Amino acid sequence: MTNKPVKLPEAGQWPDKLVVPALIAGAAGVALGSMVGSLTVGKKKYAAVEADIIALNVRAEALRKRLEALVQADAEAFLPVAAAYKLPKETPEQQAHKAAVLEKALDRACAVPLEVMTACGEGIALAAEYAEKGSVLARSDAGCAALFCKAAMQAAGLNVKVNTRLMADKARADALEARAEQLLAEFVPQADRVYQTVSNE
Repeated sequence: MTNKPVKLPEAGQWPDKLVVPALIAGAAGVALGSMVGSLTVGKKKYAAVEADIIALNVRAEALRKRLEALVQADAEAFLPVAAAYKLPKETPEQQAHKAAVLEKALDRACAVPLEVMTACGEGIALAAEYAEKGSVLARSDAGCAALFCKAAMQAAGLNVKVNTRLMADKARADALEARAEQLLAEFVPQADRVYQTVSNE
């Protein structure tokens, strides 16, 4: 685990409002999981699972870096949407062009929050393993990690819907929303189970 801060966009260059907090929460959740691992490695009591914990720590560090990198990716995905709204619409041709450009930009803008959701699902799965194998003195942090990643996933899911509601291609919008709902259905219950397990110890 490192204390390196997440690099945020410059003033006036903010991406989708819901995704940045989701990314920060997700990265914090993954970092909490790493802390459980760091407090477990080297303890004689957990020698049997030390190799597993070290492997989890490697995965968690890579995932944290991936989430932090998505801040910039989201900023880049949002700019075409903002630009599309500024296109002229005085003539029918301009209106058609603007609609086509906006539709494409909205589709692309859904990609980052969906990737955030996928990454947070991986974070929840990591938290579950940390809760199962990590030091009992730090397992509450695994519960917190699951909750952070769950909240981040749900926030990113809202961002998907913000974009799909504006799309003219309803079949495509439905497909994107279905993917988001699939991720929520798979991982939110798992996060809740981690929390319940840790809180009942």
